[in-house]
Amino acid sequence: MDSVAKWAAGSAYGPVLSQTDLYLLNAELELNPILANDSGSFQLIFNLSTGQTNGYNPDSRDRDIPFTQKDEPATLPRVEELIIITEVSPWCTIIKNPQGVTLGDVCTTMFKEYSEKMVTEKEFDSLPPRQQEQLRRYAQSAAAAGDWLREKVFFDRLVKKEGYAKQRLGYHAPNIFVLILSTY
Repeated sequence: MDSVAKWAAGSAYGPVLSQTDLYLLNAELELNPILANDSGSFQLIFNLSTGQTNGYNPDSRDRDIPFTQKDEPATLPRVEELIIITEVSPWCTIIKNPQGVTLGDVCTTMFKEYSEKMVTEKEFDSLPPRQQEQLRRYAQSAAAAGDWLREKVFFDRLVKKEGYAKQRLGYHAPNIFVLILSTY
C-alpha cells in the first residue's frame, strides 16, 4: 500500500480552514517542522533582507541544500491565513492562500513585507532616540521595514506565545505565530 508523507505538497489533506472555521472549531495547528526549526534533515536558511532561501542538513554541513519543500503546507490542518508577529518589529504580517498557506508563501510574504514596506514617520518617531539614531545610520536613507531588524535578518523559527499575542494584538488565535530571528 502506498502512503503519502505527512508534510508532502498537495491538496489531499482534507479541507483548508477559513478564519471562521478555525475560530469556531478552535483547531490546534501543528506547525511544519521546517518552520519550527525542528526538522532533523533540513534547516531552513532564509534571509529576510535578500529573500534568499536554502537550507542545510546537519549531517552534510559542507554544502547548502535547495529549498525544495516550498510547496509543503505550513500547518496541519491547512489554513487560509497565518498571522506572524515578532518581538523586534511593530508589524503584523498576514499570509494568505485560499488553497492553504505553504512554506513558500511564508517566505515570499515575509520577504516582501520587510523589503517593500517603508517605515513611516510615525513608526520611526515611536522609537527611543538611541534606536532612531541606529536606524538612521543603518538605513542611510529612507528606511525599509527590513532595516528595522538591523542585523537580525535570518529566520530562525516560528513559535506560539499566546500571552505575547494577546498583549500585542488584544487576542490570541491558533494561527498566530511569533517569528524568532537570528543574526546568522
